[in-house]
Amino acid sequence: MNAPLNPLGLQPPRIKGGPRRWWTEASILFRIQFAIVKDSWAWVLLMATLFPLSTILFMRFYTVNPSDEMIVQIIAGNLIFGVIVMGMNGIGQEISWQKHQDHFTFYASLPISKNNFVLANMLRGLMNTLPSLFILGVLGQWIYGVRLHYSPGLPIVILLCLFSVVGIGVILGFWSPNHQLTNMLCQALMMFVSFLSPIMVEMNQLPVPLQWISYAFPTTYAADAMRKVLTVGWTEDVMLDCAVMLVFSLISLFIVNRIVSWRLDK
Repeated sequence: MNAPLNPLGLQPPRIKGGPRRWWTEASILFRIQFAIVKDSWAWVLLMATLFPLSTILFMRFYTVNPSDEMIVQIIAGNLIFGVIVMGMNGIGQEISWQKHQDHFTFYASLPISKNNFVLANMLRGLMNTLPSLFILGVLGQWIYGVRLHYSPGLPIVILLCLFSVVGIGVILGFWSPNHQLTNMLCQALMMFVSFLSPIMVEMNQLPVPLQWISYAFPTTYAADAMRKVLTVGWTEDVMLDCAVMLVFSLISLFIVNRIVSWRLDK
C-alpha cells in the first residue's frame, strides 16, 4: 500500500476573506507587474521621455521670447503628453497583446478577484509613467530657465492625472477585439488627444467643435490642473479639476470590471 502523501494530516494555510485576502492578492499581483516593469525599465523610460522631450526642444527652438505663461503651458502640456504616451498608448497596447496571447488564462487559474487584477494593471501604468514625469519636469525647467511653483497639492494632481489617463489605456486594452485594431486606435487617440485638445494649447485656441469634444477626455482636466498648480498652487479650480479626474478614474474601474474577460473567445 502506498504511504499517504500527508501522514500528519497537515493542511496548507488558507487565507480567509476580507482585508487580509485582498492585501495578499494585491501584493502578489503588484509584484508580478513590478517584475515586468523592472525587466524593461530602460526601454519604458526612453519611450516615455523621448517624445515629450523632443516636443519641448522643438517648441524651445520655434518660439521666440515666450512669456512665463506660455512656458508653463509648454512644460505642463508635455508632462501630460508623457503620461499619454505610456499611460494611454503603451498600457493599452500591452494589455491588448497579453489578452490575445491568452496570458489571462494563467490569471484565471489563480484564486484572485478581477478587481485586484485590474488595479494591478493600473499600478503598472503608474510605474511606467511616474519616472518620466519627474525627469521631464526637471529638464523643462532647465531648458527654459524657469522655476515652477511647487505646492503640497502637486502630488494629488500628479496621481489623479496618472490614474485618470491610465484608466483609458486599461479600458482599450481589455476591450480590444484584436491587437491590430487596438494598436491603431491607441496611436490615433494619442495623436488626437495630444495635439487637438487643450494639452499643448489653451482651450480658446481650438475650434468650438474640438472644445466640446475635449470635455470628454480626462487629459483636458489633467492639463488644466497641472498648469494651474505649477503657476499659482492649489486653488478651487484645481480642486474641481481633481474631482473630475477622480470621477473619470472611478468610471474607468467600473467599466473595466464590467468588460474584463479572463479568456479570449475564439
